[in-house]
Amino acid sequence: MTATDSELEPLDPAYVADVLSRPPFVQIPGVCNVRDLGSYPTATPDVVTKPGYAYRSAELSSITEEGARKMVSLGILTVFDLRSDPEMRKYSSPIPTIEGVDVVPTPVFKNEDYSPEKLAKKFELYATGTTESFMILYSQILEHGGPAFGTILRHVRDKPNSPFIFHCTAGKDRTGVIAAILLKLAGVDNHFISQDYSLTRVGREPDRAKVLGRLSKEPLFAANSEAAMRMLTSRYETMRAFFNLLEEKYGGVETYVKTYTELTDQDLRTIRSNLVVTTKSRM
Repeated sequence: MTATDSELEPLDPAYVADVLSRPPFVQIPGVCNVRDLGSYPTATPDVVTKPGYAYRSAELSSITEEGARKMVSLGILTVFDLRSDPEMRKYSSPIPTIEGVDVVPTPVFKNEDYSPEKLAKKFELYATGTTESFMILYSQILEHGGPAFGTILRHVRDKPNSPFIFHCTAGKDRTGVIAAILLKLAGVDNHFISQDYSLTRVGREPDRAKVLGRLSKEPLFAANSEAAMRMLTSRYETMRAFFNLLEEKYGGVETYVKTYTELTDQDLRTIRSNLVVTTKSRM
């Protein structure tokens, strides 16, 4: 499956503004595509993911002073940055300094994965926009992401009352994979996780021009903005395919996590408990 023309077109600004004004989106000035992973139903009756605890977003490099105050007011004092140093240098998007906030570098890929040759191969896959290509890329994220994901999961295990946010550049692929892992461990149905993933279509829209400007400097995308937009698609069906990949190639989310992060069954039980609350306790 590949992207349709309608998926590549700009969205109506009024529609975008309306969607971004409502949960799960959260407004943090200077940061795009911020969502709260709380309030999703789980397989256990009367149990939902914990609101105001785990957040996902695009990069924080352009956060404003107002945005920093908003983040702190939400209790978000820990940031996990999934980007690599060469990526930050390439896009002039350094880790920001936010008073009172601990920014933890948790790169999914090593520096050498950003060589011109390897980047060109990644961009070629992204440019096709097919589900099959995204599965190759997401498998690479799973293969390389164990240490980074383990760091985030250990925060959940050890600090259940310390809200955090994690991000990559667009808040779509690396961010989408660990968001799916967290929600899956919490017992959220694949349908709701896939819906959350697809919300990036709206969430990244305010940064559309900035992202296209960056990609236009890449030879592959310089004269082909449509290929650049295919790279940014976040279809519901892509995340459904990811769950098939996770099950068939890695034995499911729990087996993947135990294998690639060295967490134990007891760790996973604690993580699940820390990710959820009962709806009765919120009444």
